[in-house]
Amino acid sequence: MAGFWLTDEQEAIREGVAKVCAAFDDEYWRRTDETGNFPEEFVAAIAEGGWLGVAMPESVGGAGLGLTEAAVMMQTVAQSGAGFSGASAIHLNIFGPMPLVKFGTDAQRERLLPRIISGEDKMCFAVTEPNSGLDTSSLETRAEKVDGGYRLNGRKIWTTGAQRANKILIIARTTPKDQCAKPTGGLSLFYTDREQIEAKPIPKMGRKAVECNMLFIEDLFVPQEDLVGEEGKGFQYLLHGLNPERVLFAVEAIGLGRAALAKASTYAKERVVFGRPIGQNQGVAHPLAKSWAELEAANLMAFKAAALYDAGKECGAEANAAKYLGAEAGFTACEASVLAHGGMGYAKEYDVERYFREAMIARIAPVSREMILNFIAERVLGLPKSY
Repeated sequence: MAGFWLTDEQEAIREGVAKVCAAFDDEYWRRTDETGNFPEEFVAAIAEGGWLGVAMPESVGGAGLGLTEAAVMMQTVAQSGAGFSGASAIHLNIFGPMPLVKFGTDAQRERLLPRIISGEDKMCFAVTEPNSGLDTSSLETRAEKVDGGYRLNGRKIWTTGAQRANKILIIARTTPKDQCAKPTGGLSLFYTDREQIEAKPIPKMGRKAVECNMLFIEDLFVPQEDLVGEEGKGFQYLLHGLNPERVLFAVEAIGLGRAALAKASTYAKERVVFGRPIGQNQGVAHPLAKSWAELEAANLMAFKAAALYDAGKECGAEANAAKYLGAEAGFTACEASVLAHGGMGYAKEYDVERYFREAMIARIAPVSREMILNFIAERVLGLPKSY
């Protein structure tokens, strides 16, 4: 962003993505939510436009742009009415492969990244486990060294998109925790074939079209060439992708909140009760106005974080704050929109109940509000660690 507004190039990205999204109306996303059918046509249209490579290096067919441009793109998708159903269908392809970009070999980048950009390969990302939650140092999935590679065994949970993914980026322990200098040592990252891993969908509250899974990994052979970077440094590699992920979740939540706010504003002008539009009543208007202010403030923090990241500067506090503020503002806007619609806010035909269900995702994933506040308390304010 140039100051507080988009550059001409970024505005062109917003317009180009919006044009693709315009072909997928409310009925399309309502149908994917009801049926659980993955939005294949939408993903194909995004891939055909070359948008999956927005942040990938030009050397492998990407646009070579930054987190700011990726954020513009993903916010536009969510704000179009696609919400997290649309954003999550392509989210992992945007910044998920960054460990490969930054730490993969030249051969890995040349072989793997073009297939992600084209949409030919679909990836999922497996980190969280049933017994570890946010405590990544306690991961139990093991990768045992064998001839020619590794043998993986364990379980993962909340792995998005595994049903359709043919590739998986997965972290596993290669050295026992008690043999490492740091608890997060001894973890290694692999990018390999997913087909031999059993995946069971988890019925959930919203975003039915983009499933989350429990993975059961049993004696999975992973070739040596599928190791990303050096053995034992997987956690450090993950850290490089955490700030971009937080920023993208923030702008997606803000985009969803803006979509909800637009629906509510239109309804509040058109719906007449007691001889006047309900938007004339401060009890309806003020929550919507408050939501606009909160969304715009969160947006400034998100794009500040993105600008810092693109400039190679430290942005941990800003990225975490953006995720916290964006998720809260998006949720509040969706709630206010449902309430502004009154009884019709509970009806699927007005879409805001879908937005409301999806808005909860960003408050939980990929990191909880409490852990974000812990980070800010410790790293920014210098307070003692509380856990």
